[in-house]
Amino acid sequence: MKRSPRACWALLLAALLTLPAAAQTAHYYPGRWDQWERRDPAQAGLDPARLEEAMAFARAHYAPQPRDKSGAAFFGQAGEPYGDIIGPTRERGPSNGLIVRNGRIVGEWGDTRRVDMTYSVTKTYLSTVAGLALDRGLIRDLGDRVGEYLPELFESEHNAPIAWHQLLNQTSGWQGTLWGKPDWADRFDGTRRAPEAPGRHWRYNDVRVNVLALSLLHVWRRPLPQVLKELVMDPIGASPTWRWHGYRNSWVALDGLRMQSVSGGGHWGGGMFISSRDHARFGYLILRGGQWQDRRILSPEWIRLASRPTELQPTYGYMNWYVNSRKKHYPSAPSTSIFFLGAGTNLIWIDPEHDLVVVARWLSDVDSFLRRVLEAVNK
Repeated sequence: MKRSPRACWALLLAALLTLPAAAQTAHYYPGRWDQWERRDPAQAGLDPARLEEAMAFARAHYAPQPRDKSGAAFFGQAGEPYGDIIGPTRERGPSNGLIVRNGRIVGEWGDTRRVDMTYSVTKTYLSTVAGLALDRGLIRDLGDRVGEYLPELFESEHNAPIAWHQLLNQTSGWQGTLWGKPDWADRFDGTRRAPEAPGRHWRYNDVRVNVLALSLLHVWRRPLPQVLKELVMDPIGASPTWRWHGYRNSWVALDGLRMQSVSGGGHWGGGMFISSRDHARFGYLILRGGQWQDRRILSPEWIRLASRPTELQPTYGYMNWYVNSRKKHYPSAPSTSIFFLGAGTNLIWIDPEHDLVVVARWLSDVDSFLRRVLEAVNK
Protein backbone atom coordinates (compact mmCIF):
# COMPACT_ATOMS: atom_id res chain seq x y z
CA MET A 1 0.00 0.00 0.00
CA LYS A 2 1.42 3.37 -1.02
CA ARG A 3 1.37 5.93 1.79
CA SER A 4 1.08 9.67 1.38
CA PRO A 5 4.15 11.83 2.18
CA ARG A 6 2.36 13.15 5.27
CA ALA A 7 1.69 9.61 6.46
CA CYS A 8 5.34 8.66 5.86
CA TRP A 9 6.52 11.64 7.93
CA ALA A 10 4.09 10.69 10.70
CA LEU A 11 5.44 7.14 10.75
CA LEU A 12 9.05 8.31 10.84
CA LEU A 13 8.28 10.80 13.57
CA ALA A 14 6.42 8.21 15.61
CA ALA A 15 9.35 5.82 15.34
CA LEU A 16 11.74 8.57 16.37
CA LEU A 17 9.71 9.62 19.37
CA THR A 18 8.97 6.19 20.73
CA LEU A 19 12.54 4.95 20.91
CA PRO A 20 13.32 3.72 24.43
CA ALA A 21 15.75 5.76 26.51
CA ALA A 22 18.50 3.16 26.02
CA ALA A 23 18.22 3.49 22.23
CA GLN A 24 18.25 7.27 22.43
CA THR A 25 21.39 7.37 24.59
CA ALA A 26 23.09 4.95 22.18
CA HIS A 27 23.22 7.83 19.70
CA TYR A 28 26.26 10.06 19.70
CA TYR A 29 25.75 13.48 21.29
CA PRO A 30 28.36 16.25 21.16
CA GLY A 31 29.87 17.66 24.32
CA ARG A 32 29.72 21.34 25.25
CA TRP A 33 30.57 24.17 22.88
CA ASP A 34 33.29 22.93 20.51
CA GLN A 35 33.51 19.41 21.92
CA TRP A 36 32.05 17.98 18.76
CA GLU A 37 33.47 14.97 16.94
CA ARG A 38 34.18 15.11 13.24
CA ARG A 39 33.84 12.12 10.97
CA ASP A 40 35.41 11.53 7.59
CA PRO A 41 32.57 11.73 5.03
CA ALA A 42 33.41 8.32 3.58
CA GLN A 43 33.21 6.74 7.04
CA ALA A 44 29.78 8.34 7.47
CA GLY A 45 28.49 6.94 4.19
CA LEU A 46 28.96 10.01 2.02
CA ASP A 47 30.87 10.60 -1.18
CA PRO A 48 33.62 13.10 -0.21
CA ALA A 49 33.91 14.64 -3.68
CA ARG A 50 30.18 15.20 -4.01
CA LEU A 51 29.94 16.60 -0.50
CA GLU A 52 32.70 19.06 -1.30
CA GLU A 53 30.85 19.99 -4.47
CA ALA A 54 27.73 20.76 -2.41
CA MET A 55 29.67 23.00 -0.03
CA ALA A 56 31.41 24.75 -2.94
CA PHE A 57 27.97 25.39 -4.42
CA ALA A 58 26.83 27.00 -1.14
CA ARG A 59 29.89 29.25 -1.07
CA ALA A 60 29.33 30.29 -4.67
CA HIS A 61 25.64 31.14 -4.22
CA TYR A 62 25.74 33.91 -1.65
CA ALA A 63 22.46 35.70 -0.92
CA PRO A 64 22.01 38.80 -3.14
CA GLN A 65 20.38 41.13 -0.59
CA PRO A 66 22.31 44.25 0.47
CA ARG A 67 24.93 43.37 3.06
CA ASP A 68 24.36 46.20 5.52
CA LYS A 69 22.93 46.73 8.99
CA SER A 70 19.54 48.00 7.86
CA GLY A 71 16.72 45.51 8.27
CA ALA A 72 14.58 47.64 5.96
CA ALA A 73 17.18 47.47 3.20
CA PHE A 74 17.65 43.73 3.71
CA PHE A 75 13.96 43.01 3.38
CA GLY A 76 13.33 45.58 0.67
CA GLN A 77 10.72 47.21 2.90
CA ALA A 78 12.13 50.70 3.22
CA GLY A 79 8.78 52.14 2.09
CA GLU A 80 6.65 50.10 4.46
CA PRO A 81 4.53 52.18 6.88
CA TYR A 82 6.02 52.16 10.37
CA GLY A 83 9.07 50.46 8.89
CA ASP A 84 11.65 52.12 11.17
CA ILE A 85 14.19 49.83 12.82
CA ILE A 86 13.66 49.67 16.60
CA GLY A 87 15.91 46.74 17.55
CA PRO A 88 19.60 45.91 17.14
CA THR A 89 20.90 44.74 13.77
CA ARG A 90 24.18 43.40 12.46
CA GLU A 91 25.82 43.26 9.06
CA ARG A 92 25.63 39.65 7.92
CA GLY A 93 28.76 37.59 7.54
CA PRO A 94 30.11 35.46 4.71
CA SER A 95 28.58 32.16 3.61
CA ASN A 96 28.91 29.46 6.22
CA GLY A 97 27.30 26.23 7.33
CA LEU A 98 27.82 22.65 8.37
CA ILE A 99 26.56 19.17 7.64
CA VAL A 100 25.96 16.72 10.48
CA ARG A 101 25.33 13.00 9.99
CA ASN A 102 24.62 10.61 12.84
CA GLY A 103 25.43 13.50 15.15
CA ARG A 104 28.99 14.09 13.90
CA ILE A 105 30.24 16.91 11.70
CA VAL A 106 31.08 15.61 8.22
CA GLY A 107 31.30 18.90 6.38
CA GLU A 108 31.80 22.57 7.26
CA TRP A 109 32.49 25.79 5.39
CA GLY A 110 33.05 29.37 6.47
CA ASP A 111 33.07 30.66 10.04
CA THR A 112 30.37 28.59 11.75
CA ARG A 113 31.16 30.17 15.12
CA ARG A 114 30.23 33.65 13.90
CA VAL A 115 27.10 35.05 15.56
CA ASP A 116 24.68 36.38 12.95
CA MET A 117 21.09 37.55 12.85
CA THR A 118 18.89 34.60 11.94
CA TYR A 119 15.68 36.51 11.21
CA SER A 120 12.62 34.25 11.27
CA VAL A 121 14.36 31.14 12.57
CA THR A 122 13.87 33.11 15.79
CA LYS A 123 10.21 32.11 15.54
CA THR A 124 11.18 28.44 15.89
CA TYR A 125 12.91 29.19 19.19
CA LEU A 126 9.86 31.20 20.23
CA SER A 127 7.53 28.29 19.51
CA THR A 128 9.89 26.07 21.51
CA VAL A 129 9.30 28.26 24.56
CA ALA A 130 5.57 27.74 23.99
CA GLY A 131 6.16 23.98 23.87
CA LEU A 132 8.06 24.12 27.15
CA ALA A 133 5.15 26.01 28.72
CA LEU A 134 2.68 23.41 27.44
CA ASP A 135 4.85 20.53 28.71
CA ARG A 136 4.93 22.11 32.18
CA GLY A 137 1.24 22.93 32.39
CA LEU A 138 1.77 26.71 32.28
CA ILE A 139 -0.46 26.55 29.20
CA ARG A 140 -3.21 24.03 29.92
CA ASP A 141 -4.28 23.46 26.34
CA LEU A 142 -3.41 25.11 23.03
CA GLY A 143 -7.12 25.46 22.37
CA ASP A 144 -7.43 27.83 25.34
CA ARG A 145 -8.17 31.46 24.61
CA VAL A 146 -5.00 33.49 25.14
CA GLY A 147 -7.07 36.20 26.83
CA GLU A 148 -7.53 33.84 29.79
CA TYR A 149 -3.80 34.27 30.44
CA LEU A 150 -3.27 37.86 29.26
CA PRO A 151 -6.51 39.86 29.16
CA GLU A 152 -4.94 43.18 28.17
CA LEU A 153 -4.18 42.26 24.56
CA PHE A 154 -7.30 40.21 23.97
CA GLU A 155 -10.14 42.19 25.53
CA SER A 156 -11.67 43.46 22.30
CA GLU A 157 -14.55 41.57 20.76
CA HIS A 158 -12.40 40.78 17.72
CA ASN A 159 -9.39 39.44 19.63
CA ALA A 160 -11.17 37.67 22.48
CA PRO A 161 -11.69 34.32 20.65
CA ILE A 162 -8.00 33.91 19.69
CA ALA A 163 -6.45 30.65 20.91
CA TRP A 164 -2.79 29.73 21.44
CA HIS A 165 -3.02 27.34 18.52
CA GLN A 166 -3.92 30.21 16.19
CA LEU A 167 -1.09 32.44 17.34
CA LEU A 168 1.34 29.58 16.79
CA ASN A 169 0.22 28.73 13.26
CA GLN A 170 -0.27 32.35 12.10
CA THR A 171 -4.06 32.20 11.72
CA SER A 172 -4.93 34.38 14.74
CA GLY A 173 -6.06 37.50 12.86
CA TRP A 174 -5.05 39.56 15.94
CA GLN A 175 -5.87 43.20 15.38
CA GLY A 176 -4.11 46.11 17.03
CA THR A 177 -0.80 47.87 17.55
CA LEU A 178 2.17 46.53 19.50
CA TRP A 179 5.51 48.28 20.09
CA GLY A 180 4.37 51.06 17.73
CA LYS A 181 3.66 48.66 14.83
CA PRO A 182 0.03 48.14 13.68
CA ASP A 183 -0.77 44.67 12.41
CA TRP A 184 -1.95 45.94 9.01
CA ALA A 185 1.36 47.68 8.24
CA ASP A 186 3.44 44.47 8.26
CA ARG A 187 4.17 43.55 4.62
CA PHE A 188 1.91 46.37 3.49
CA ASP A 189 0.87 45.96 -0.16
CA GLY A 190 -0.63 49.41 -0.67
CA THR A 191 -4.11 48.60 0.67
CA ARG A 192 -5.02 48.47 4.33
CA ARG A 193 -6.37 45.01 5.10
CA ALA A 194 -9.86 44.46 6.42
CA PRO A 195 -10.16 42.73 9.82
CA GLU A 196 -9.50 38.98 9.62
CA ALA A 197 -11.58 36.68 11.79
CA PRO A 198 -9.51 34.36 14.01
CA GLY A 199 -8.85 31.01 12.36
CA ARG A 200 -10.09 32.08 8.92
CA HIS A 201 -6.89 33.36 7.25
CA TRP A 202 -3.22 32.36 7.27
CA ARG A 203 -0.98 35.40 7.27
CA TYR A 204 2.73 35.67 7.98
CA ASN A 205 2.67 38.64 10.34
CA ASP A 206 5.45 39.73 12.68
CA VAL A 207 3.22 41.96 14.81
CA ARG A 208 1.13 38.92 15.72
CA VAL A 209 4.28 36.90 16.32
CA ASN A 210 5.37 39.56 18.80
CA VAL A 211 1.96 39.29 20.47
CA LEU A 212 2.79 35.62 21.02
CA ALA A 213 6.15 36.54 22.53
CA LEU A 214 4.57 39.01 24.94
CA SER A 215 1.86 36.50 25.86
CA LEU A 216 4.50 33.86 26.65
CA LEU A 217 6.43 36.38 28.75
CA HIS A 218 3.30 36.82 30.89
CA VAL A 219 2.90 33.04 31.17
CA TRP A 220 6.50 32.42 32.25
CA ARG A 221 6.77 35.68 34.21
CA ARG A 222 10.47 35.86 33.43
CA PRO A 223 12.44 36.77 30.28
CA LEU A 224 12.13 34.19 27.53
CA PRO A 225 15.90 34.09 26.81
CA GLN A 226 16.38 32.90 30.41
CA VAL A 227 13.82 30.15 29.86
CA LEU A 228 15.44 29.01 26.61
CA LYS A 229 18.94 29.10 28.12
CA GLU A 230 18.05 27.09 31.21
CA LEU A 231 15.77 24.49 29.64
CA VAL A 232 17.22 24.04 26.13
CA MET A 233 20.47 25.75 25.20
CA ASP A 234 22.50 24.87 28.30
CA PRO A 235 21.36 21.21 28.34
CA ILE A 236 22.34 20.73 24.68
CA GLY A 237 25.76 22.30 25.29
CA ALA A 238 25.28 25.47 23.22
CA SER A 239 27.92 28.17 23.39
CA PRO A 240 27.44 31.33 25.50
CA THR A 241 27.54 33.55 22.39
CA TRP A 242 23.88 33.57 21.29
CA ARG A 243 21.63 36.53 22.13
CA TRP A 244 17.87 37.05 21.86
CA HIS A 245 16.93 40.72 21.52
CA GLY A 246 13.74 42.71 21.72
CA TYR A 247 13.13 46.34 20.84
CA ARG A 248 14.13 49.52 22.58
CA ASN A 249 10.45 50.10 23.44
CA SER A 250 9.41 46.51 24.28
CA TRP A 251 9.97 46.69 28.04
CA VAL A 252 7.23 45.76 30.50
CA ALA A 253 6.91 45.51 34.28
CA LEU A 254 5.99 42.12 35.73
CA ASP A 255 5.90 41.29 39.43
CA GLY A 256 7.73 44.54 40.14
CA LEU A 257 10.56 43.72 37.72
CA ARG A 258 11.42 45.35 34.41
CA MET A 259 11.67 42.81 31.58
CA GLN A 260 12.10 43.02 27.83
CA SER A 261 9.69 41.23 25.55
CA VAL A 262 11.78 39.73 22.75
CA SER A 263 10.91 39.82 19.07
CA GLY A 264 10.12 36.82 16.91
CA GLY A 265 12.35 37.86 14.02
CA GLY A 266 14.51 40.63 12.58
CA HIS A 267 11.81 42.48 10.63
CA TRP A 268 12.40 45.66 12.64
CA GLY A 269 15.69 44.52 14.16
CA GLY A 270 16.19 42.27 17.16
CA GLY A 271 15.46 38.58 17.29
CA MET A 272 17.94 35.75 17.72
CA PHE A 273 21.62 36.35 17.01
CA ILE A 274 23.27 32.92 16.92
CA SER A 275 26.02 30.82 15.33
CA SER A 276 25.54 28.01 12.84
CA ARG A 277 27.06 25.57 15.32
CA ASP A 278 24.45 26.38 17.94
CA HIS A 279 21.73 26.13 15.28
CA ALA A 280 23.03 22.65 14.44
CA ARG A 281 22.76 21.55 18.06
CA PHE A 282 19.15 22.68 18.17
CA GLY A 283 18.41 20.90 14.90
CA TYR A 284 20.00 17.74 16.24
CA LEU A 285 17.79 17.94 19.34
CA ILE A 286 14.75 17.91 17.05
CA LEU A 287 16.18 15.10 14.91
CA ARG A 288 16.46 13.04 18.10
CA GLY A 289 12.83 13.69 18.97
CA GLY A 290 13.48 16.21 21.75
CA GLN A 291 15.85 13.90 23.62
CA TRP A 292 19.43 14.82 24.54
CA GLN A 293 21.38 11.89 25.92
CA ASP A 294 19.30 10.66 28.87
CA ARG A 295 17.36 13.91 29.26
CA ARG A 296 13.93 14.62 27.78
CA ILE A 297 13.95 18.32 26.79
CA LEU A 298 10.88 18.55 24.56
CA SER A 299 7.94 16.18 24.74
CA PRO A 300 6.95 13.92 21.83
CA GLU A 301 3.52 15.55 21.92
CA TRP A 302 4.98 19.02 21.35
CA ILE A 303 7.06 17.87 18.38
CA ARG A 304 4.00 16.22 16.85
CA LEU A 305 1.98 19.41 17.26
CA ALA A 306 4.72 21.72 15.97
CA SER A 307 5.28 19.63 12.83
CA ARG A 308 1.61 19.15 12.00
CA PRO A 309 0.64 21.00 8.79
CA THR A 310 -1.72 23.94 9.17
CA GLU A 311 -4.96 23.39 7.28
CA LEU A 312 -4.91 26.85 5.72
CA GLN A 313 -1.20 26.57 4.82
CA PRO A 314 -0.21 22.88 4.55
CA THR A 315 3.51 23.62 4.24
CA TYR A 316 3.56 25.34 7.66
CA GLY A 317 3.35 23.96 11.19
CA TYR A 318 4.03 26.10 14.26
CA MET A 319 6.18 29.22 13.95
CA ASN A 320 8.51 28.42 11.09
CA TRP A 321 8.36 24.67 11.23
CA TYR A 322 8.05 24.09 7.48
CA VAL A 323 6.79 20.69 6.38
CA ASN A 324 8.03 19.34 3.04
CA SER A 325 5.27 16.75 2.54
CA ARG A 326 4.09 18.48 -0.62
CA LYS A 327 7.64 19.29 -1.79
CA LYS A 328 6.49 22.84 -2.48
CA HIS A 329 9.52 24.62 -1.07
CA TYR A 330 12.28 22.15 -1.90
CA PRO A 331 11.36 19.45 -4.43
CA SER A 332 14.78 17.81 -4.15
CA ALA A 333 14.46 17.14 -0.43
CA PRO A 334 12.62 14.13 1.02
CA SER A 335 8.93 14.67 1.72
CA THR A 336 9.61 13.59 5.31
CA SER A 337 12.10 16.39 6.01
CA ILE A 338 11.33 19.62 7.84
CA PHE A 339 12.91 23.06 7.73
CA PHE A 340 13.36 26.01 10.02
CA LEU A 341 13.66 29.04 7.73
CA GLY A 342 14.58 32.68 7.97
CA ALA A 343 15.28 35.42 5.44
CA GLY A 344 18.64 35.32 3.87
CA THR A 345 18.27 32.28 3.53
CA ASN A 346 18.92 31.08 7.08
CA LEU A 347 18.24 27.36 7.09
CA ILE A 348 18.15 24.45 9.51
CA TRP A 349 17.22 21.31 7.57
CA ILE A 350 16.32 18.09 9.39
CA ASP A 351 16.21 14.87 7.38
CA PRO A 352 15.29 11.79 9.49
CA GLU A 353 15.53 9.45 6.49
CA HIS A 354 19.27 10.07 6.14
CA ASP A 355 20.02 11.10 9.75
CA LEU A 356 21.12 14.53 8.58
CA VAL A 357 21.08 18.02 10.02
CA VAL A 358 22.24 20.78 7.70
CA VAL A 359 22.68 24.45 8.58
CA ALA A 360 23.30 27.00 5.82
CA ARG A 361 23.53 30.78 6.11
CA TRP A 362 23.06 33.34 3.33
CA LEU A 363 22.27 30.89 0.54
CA SER A 364 20.41 31.92 -2.63
CA ASP A 365 19.56 28.52 -4.15
CA VAL A 366 18.57 26.13 -1.38
CA ASP A 367 16.97 23.36 -3.43
CA SER A 368 20.00 22.91 -5.71
CA PHE A 369 22.25 22.82 -2.66
CA LEU A 370 20.13 20.20 -0.91
CA ARG A 371 20.03 18.10 -4.07
CA ARG A 372 23.83 18.07 -4.10
CA VAL A 373 23.99 17.10 -0.42
CA LEU A 374 21.64 14.18 -1.04
CA GLU A 375 23.64 13.11 -4.11
CA ALA A 376 26.60 12.73 -1.74
CA VAL A 377 24.71 10.23 0.40
CA ASN A 378 25.67 6.69 -0.57
CA LYS A 379 22.47 4.67 -0.91
